[in-house]
Amino acid sequence: MAQYFEVHPDNPQPRLLKQAAALLQKGGIVAVPTDSSYALVCHLDDKDAADRLRRIRQVDEKHHLTLLCRDLSELANYARVDNRQYRLLKLGTPGPYTFILEATKEVPRRVSHPSRKTIGLRVPDRKGLQLLLELHGAPLLATTFIPAGESEPLNDPEEIRERYEKVLDAIVDAGGCPQEPTTVVDLTPMGTGGDPEVVREGRGSLQALGL
Repeated sequence: MAQYFEVHPDNPQPRLLKQAAALLQKGGIVAVPTDSSYALVCHLDDKDAADRLRRIRQVDEKHHLTLLCRDLSELANYARVDNRQYRLLKLGTPGPYTFILEATKEVPRRVSHPSRKTIGLRVPDRKGLQLLLELHGAPLLATTFIPAGESEPLNDPEEIRERYEKVLDAIVDAGGCPQEPTTVVDLTPMGTGGDPEVVREGRGSLQALGL
C-alpha cells in the first residue's frame, strides 16, 4: 500500500519528503506533482525500479524516460552541452520544458534512446519536487503519469490513490498541476551547427527560448 504524503505546495515539509526520498533509495516508485502534470519517478541507477515504472505505465523499452535534475550543473553531468545549447538551456530552466540532448556515459544505456543515445532532461519549477531532488541527492528517472489506454495525465492525487495505491510506494499530494505537457525541444542538431527542433509545443513558451 502506498504511503500518502500531504505536502504544502509553497512550503513543503522536509520531514515528509525525507520519507519519500528514503523510499526512492530503496527502489520505490513515487507519484509526484511537477510543473506540468503528475509524474512517476524512481532511482536512476535501479534497473528493477525502472522496469516496474514501465510496467505501471505499460510502456516498453522504446518509450523515452526523462531525467529530472535539480539545476543546470547537475544536468551537465548527464548530457553533452556546448555553449550554444547552454545559453538556450539557461533561458528554459527551471521550467516546463524537456530538452533532448546527447547522453553522457553517466546515463545507464537502458535509459538513453537506443538508436540515438539521447536523453530527455528537465529542471522542474515546483518547490516540493525541487526539495525531493535535493534530499535524494541525484536526478530521478521520470515519466508523465498517463494511465494505459488513456490520453490525459492524472492530476488528482486522490484519484491516483484510489487507482494505484497497491502498485505505488508513495504518493506526494501537493495539490493539482497545470495539466499541460512540457514543451519538448531537441537540442542535438545544435551540436553540429544546426537549429533546435521543436518536437512538441506545450506549457513552456517558445518565445521565452527565442524560438
